[in-house]
Amino acid sequence: MSGQSVRYRRILLKLSGEALMGGESFGIAPAVLDALADEIFETHALGVEIAIVIGGGNIYRGASGSTKGLDRVTGDHMGMLATLINSLAVQDVLERRGLTTRVLSALEIRQVAEPYIRRRALRHLEKGRVVILAAGTGNPYFTTDSAAALRAVELKAEVLLKATKVDGIYTADPVIEKDAVFLKHVPYLDVLNRGLKVMDTTAVSLCMDNRLPIIVFNMRDTGNIGRIVKGEDIGSVVSETAT
Repeated sequence: MSGQSVRYRRILLKLSGEALMGGESFGIAPAVLDALADEIFETHALGVEIAIVIGGGNIYRGASGSTKGLDRVTGDHMGMLATLINSLAVQDVLERRGLTTRVLSALEIRQVAEPYIRRRALRHLEKGRVVILAAGTGNPYFTTDSAAALRAVELKAEVLLKATKVDGIYTADPVIEKDAVFLKHVPYLDVLNRGLKVMDTTAVSLCMDNRLPIIVFNMRDTGNIGRIVKGEDIGSVVSETAT
């Protein structure tokens, strides 16, 4: 482990499934996976303990299935399995770089992943293993955003890093509305009251109740994760008060 000074020693990284698609319309783009693995490897080398929660929207999104006649609970369980597929892909590419990893699943699938047990996950982090948390919370009606906030609090992460395709939080979607204003620091209550598209309300409320800061950043800018853990002013910060 590096002795280099970092601001955050334990982080939870939240990735959307769509982020793994790159320019594709479905599935996982190998180039995106490789770039992500390089960045996680470099961040881990700084001595940072890393937990990761990945969505499954690149494969299946449970809520969308319910609009097409599929039972919502069934659809959400299908979405949880999609997150496991993504987690195994990320595990594979990280281990090919020499990192020791563990996939812990909220749904028990012991042939490919350990069951999620909080104390076991903490022990893996303390031993320097990258912990990949699959299957959301294991419950329907909860998003992987909520799972990320829950796991971050349970595992005593110092910050929740929300990877996106834009530079941070805006007053509206900057891809659609060109006059959208960038917001550098936003209090939790402002995110909730203004309906800002950061994470779902359950996730933001959980972070607020536990004073866990959220940093929203652009994962397409190479090196951003490392810059954030070193304390650089990257992206937008959601915290108790705007600074």
